[in-house]
Formats: sequence, structure tokens, C-alpha cells
Amino acid sequence: MKPHGPIPPAYSSDSEGMLLVGGQRVDALVEQAGDTPLFLYNAAMLGARVAEWRVAMPDMVQLHYAMKANPFGPLLAHMAGLVDGLDVASGGELEMALASGMDAAHISFAGPGKRDRELEAAIAAGVTLNLESTGEAERALAIADRLGVRPRLAVRVNPDFDLKGSGMKMGGGAKPFGVDARAVPALVRRLIDAGADWQGFHIFAGSQALSADAIAETQAQTVALAGELAEEAGATPPLVNLGGGMGVPYFPGDQAVDAPAVGQALGATLEARAPVLKNSHFAMELGRWLVAEAGVYLTRIVDRKVSHGETFLVTDGGLHHQLAASGNFGTVIRRNYPIAVAHAFGREPAESVSVVGCLCTPLDRLGDQVALPRADVGDLVAIFQAGAYGASASPATFLGQGPAKEMLV
Repeated sequence: MKPHGPIPPAYSSDSEGMLLVGGQRVDALVEQAGDTPLFLYNAAMLGARVAEWRVAMPDMVQLHYAMKANPFGPLLAHMAGLVDGLDVASGGELEMALASGMDAAHISFAGPGKRDRELEAAIAAGVTLNLESTGEAERALAIADRLGVRPRLAVRVNPDFDLKGSGMKMGGGAKPFGVDARAVPALVRRLIDAGADWQGFHIFAGSQALSADAIAETQAQTVALAGELAEEAGATPPLVNLGGGMGVPYFPGDQAVDAPAVGQALGATLEARAPVLKNSHFAMELGRWLVAEAGVYLTRIVDRKVSHGETFLVTDGGLHHQLAASGNFGTVIRRNYPIAVAHAFGREPAESVSVVGCLCTPLDRLGDQVALPRADVGDLVAIFQAGAYGASASPATFLGQGPAKEMLV
């Protein structure tokens, strides 16, 4: 028997033990949606998460939503009304961000390999491009010259450090992301001399870290680096995007990030910042920390079988919707996401079962020998921490299965 990750504390059930999302029974929401599998996103939890961040962080720091975590249209429009900016990573995301109601001046576009048509669309719309290389910078300047537009350009910096304990390291050595720190001042001067509207720095060292100390240390290094680069370039950056890094607890033993501790340390770091940054604005760019806990993935049991003494609950969902929960999205050792039987939420376990999907591959496993209350054909299984890197980060068309339904509640 193997444990599962911690279920976010905001979830509860009604008097009959049925899981509630947004105060509504999930079986009723499934009926409303028309079918399973179904992603549910709790709007109130999204708002509470943003409010939690604002209380914890210094007033001078802006909050940007990295929409790669979850670009579902209704959720994105809701987030656009809560945060200070959106960060996109493709031309497709750019179109969705512009449609969300967010002002183009508060949208930034990062990511390597931007095609000329994507650069042109961003420049024409007035979106800030986070430049990933000197080559991309020259292409952007040429496109802007042809359009007769003053482009909004920032430089994404590849720092010489990374975020300790992060699940995904974005700095600290040879990377496809950003411009090596030593080459940044010359590029900043090139942009300014070319007449571009230089917007500052984007410095992203890593993501999915749970240690407040590690995040605070990286933010201190980031602010110090921004000061050094600005002094060498002889220009104050209008904005320093500090990246994100704040993770969420997916697995047994994981503990939530101490957000107030991160905010307190960041406040001290910014108070001590270099004089060249005194008039700069700062931002944190967060994705999963904002939306992961607000999401639940519901899948229905279609078969219950025993093989060699092991009980399998076979569902109509699987890795084609929840690749990360199956352990096939960057996880070295497979561990169980938070999971529950929806009609028996909070009840004591009665058996050890493996929850598997409907795909003909042994990789399609949502719960591995996990202790759960008794569940039978027709019952709903809930996978938590499903609001980030779920539907849009999974191979929905694999084996012709198709996408799950999604709903903002």
C-alpha cells in the first residue's frame, strides 16, 4: 500500500460524504457537464489564492499569471481580472491572452523559437517581447522597423545560478532560454540605441520549489544580478520580472510553501536593492501556485477487476488528460497525486487499489496501490492539484480519446 499526496485543505463534503467544489456536489456538476472525464476549476479558490499572495508580498511587487499552467478560456478571463499581467509562451497563447480582456501593455511573451509571424503579432499588438537571444532581438528590431512601430522589448536573462530544489531548472549553465548574463548589457545598449522601448529584464531561475529559503535566496540573487546588469548597461530597467518558483505539494511528505516568509524576505531584498533599481518596478510570474489547487479532475469507474490478487479500478480517464498525475511528465520516481473517492470524501480507507485509465498502456495509472474507501463501477474518482498542467499539457488525442470537459465553477 502506497500513500497519496495531501489533499488541499479547502475541500470538503456534504452530509452524505459527496465531494463539494464551489459549494456544489461534484456528481451534480458532472450531470450538468454531461459526461466524464471532467476538470472542475473553483473560481473562489482562484480569488482566494491571489488574495493570499497579495497579503504576503510587498505592495510594490506586481503579480503576473503564467497562462501556460492553464489557458482554459473562462479561467483565463477570470484570472485576467485578478492579476496585474499575463505571461504567454506562444502565438496561440498570445491570441488567447488578448481575447481575455487583459490590456496588451500588461502582456509579455517569452519562450525560445518565436517565429517571425509571432514576433510581428506581438509587436503590432503592443505586447512586451522577452527576447531569448541576440538573433531574436535583431529579428524583432527588423520587423518593428518594417511596421514603423516602436517595439516593447525586454531581455530574458540566463543567470549563472538556478533555484535550489526546483523541479525544473531554468538557469545555471547552458540553456536554450535567455541571453547569458555576460552578454546582456551589450544587448540592452543595442536595443536602446536602436530606439526600442526597452522594458527591462526577465530572470527565471526555476520552478516548483517548496522551500521558502531557497526561493528567497534565488530572489536575492536575481535582484542583485539585475542591479549589476543595469549598472553595466547604464540604464534603469522599468520592470524586473523575478520569475516564479513557488510550487505546490503534490506528493506524500510535501509541505506547502511558506508564502509570508517568501514575501518578508523579498521585502528586505528590495529595500536593499542597488540605487540603479530604485525606480524600477518588480513582478513575480506564477502559474501552478495560483491555479493548481483550484482544480479537480473527475473520472468515472467503468470496471472493477482483480488480477493476481491486485484490485484495479478502471476509469474512463487517464494520462491523456492527466499526464503529470500518471507520473509521465518529468517525474523520475512515480508517486501518487492526491486522490479520493468522490462519494466517500474524508472516509477511512477500506482497501488498497490501483486506479488506472482506459488506455492500452501500462503507463496509464492514476493511483498506484493506494488506500481508498470502497469504490465500484459508476463511482467517481477525484484527482486533486489538477488546475495546472492538466488538460492542456496532456496528449488528449492519444488513441483517439479526445479532450476532457472543463468547467469554471
